[in-house]
Amino acid sequence: MTPTWVQLVYLACAVCFILALKGLAGPRTARLGNLVGATAAVVAVAVPFAHLDLDHVALILAAIVVGSVVGALGAQRVQMTQMPQLVALFNGVGGGAAALVALLELDHLGPATPAFDVGATAFTVAVGAVSFAGSVVTFAKLQELMTSRPVVFPGLPLAAGAALVGALVLAGLVVAEVAVGWAVALALVGLAVGVLLVLPVGGADVPIVISLLNALTGLTVAAGGYVLGNVVLLVAGTLVGASGTFLTLLMARAMGRSVANILFGALRGGSTLGAGEASDRPVRSAGPEDVAILLGYAERVVVVPGYGLAVAQAQHTLRELVEVLAARGARVDYAIHPVAGRMPGHMNVLLAEAQVPYEQLVEMDDINPELPHTDVVLVVGANDVVNPAARTTPSAPIYGMPILDVDQARQVVFLKRSMRPGFAGIENELLFDPRTTLLFGDAKESLAKLLAAVKAL
Repeated sequence: MTPTWVQLVYLACAVCFILALKGLAGPRTARLGNLVGATAAVVAVAVPFAHLDLDHVALILAAIVVGSVVGALGAQRVQMTQMPQLVALFNGVGGGAAALVALLELDHLGPATPAFDVGATAFTVAVGAVSFAGSVVTFAKLQELMTSRPVVFPGLPLAAGAALVGALVLAGLVVAEVAVGWAVALALVGLAVGVLLVLPVGGADVPIVISLLNALTGLTVAAGGYVLGNVVLLVAGTLVGASGTFLTLLMARAMGRSVANILFGALRGGSTLGAGEASDRPVRSAGPEDVAILLGYAERVVVVPGYGLAVAQAQHTLRELVEVLAARGARVDYAIHPVAGRMPGHMNVLLAEAQVPYEQLVEMDDINPELPHTDVVLVVGANDVVNPAARTTPSAPIYGMPILDVDQARQVVFLKRSMRPGFAGIENELLFDPRTTLLFGDAKESLAKLLAAVKAL
C-alpha cells in the first residue's frame, strides 16, 4: 500500500506538470513553466528512494548521474538549428524506456493477471518501440545522416501492413500467454513499424512526425503508469499524449494537409520531396547599400524570419537592424508563420534569445491583412512559407498550405545564400517578381552590411 504522503506528493507533482504545460503556452511564462515542470520531475524521481526498499541502488544512481550529465551537456551545446533533432532524441529515449520498463514488468505478471493489465503492458511495449525507432529515423533525416527525401521502395505498403498485422497478432499472444518471449518479438516488430512509418516522410514534414511520435510516447508513458500504478506517470503521459496530438493536428492544418497525407503522401507521389536544384533563371539583385536605401526610407517594414536566420545565427544582428529602422521612424514587426523554422515556436524562441520584444512578433493571420499596405518585406532565410505556389499551383507539394502573403507587399527583399529551393523542392516565383530584390550572401554578414549602410544614411 502506497503511503498517503507519497500519494499527496505525486498529486502535487501532477498538478505542477499541468501548471508547467500552461506556462509553456506563452513566451512570458515559458521559462517559469519549464522550471516548475523540471522541479516536479526531479521530486517524482526522488520519492521512490524515500519509501521503497530498492535493490541495486548504486546502479540506479549511476544511471541517473550518467543520464543527467549527458542530457545537460547535450542541451547546453546543441545549436538552435538542431533543437528538433534533440527533441526527437529525447522523445525516442522516452519511448524506448517505457517499452523496456513494460518488458521488465511483464516478467513479474502471472497468468491470473487481468487481461486489460497485460494488454496495457503489450501496448506500452509495441508503441514505445514504434516511437523509439521512428524518432531515431527522424533524427537521422534532420541531422542529414541519411537523405531527407522520402524513402520508398516496391512493396513498402505491403511490408508496413504486414508489420502492423504482425504486431497485433503478437500483442494478442502476449495477452493470451503472458510470455516475455512474445513481448520481445512484439518489440522487434514495433521497431520495424517505426522505421517503415517514417521512411516515406520528406524532410519538411519530419517535425510534424516528431510531434506525432511525441504523442505516442506520451500514450506509452500513460499506459506504463497504469501498469505500475503510478499516478505521476499516468498524468504526465496523458498530458504529453494530448498536447502532442493537438500540436500534430495544428501543424498539419498550418501546412494545409492532413496527417494521413503527410505520413503516406509519398506512396502516391504527394509528399514533400526535399530540396531540389538551384535555379539559373535571371533575378534582380542588389548590394547592401541599395537595399539599405529601400529600407531606410520605408515607413512600414515587415520582417519574415526563417530557418536560414537560425542557421546563420543572425538574430542579434537582425534585432539591431530593426531597432535602427524603428529609430528612423519606421514601424517594424516580425511576421511569424506557424511552421517557420523546423518546429512550432522555433522563430519565437530564436528571436526571444535576441531580446526581441514579444509585441513585435505577429502571427500570420494577424499580419497578412497589413501586408498589402507594407512598403518593404524583408525575408531572411524563409522560402516555402512565402511561396505563392501554395495558392496557385495545385501540383506543388505545398499547395493548400496557408502562407504569408508577402507577394502583396509593395517591395520584397530576399536575403538568400543561393537560389536553391526550400525543403519543398520547388522554385519560388516571387523571387522573379519585378518587385523583388535579392541580396545574396550569408544572412549574418548581409545583415551586418545592411546595418552599417542604414546607419550611414
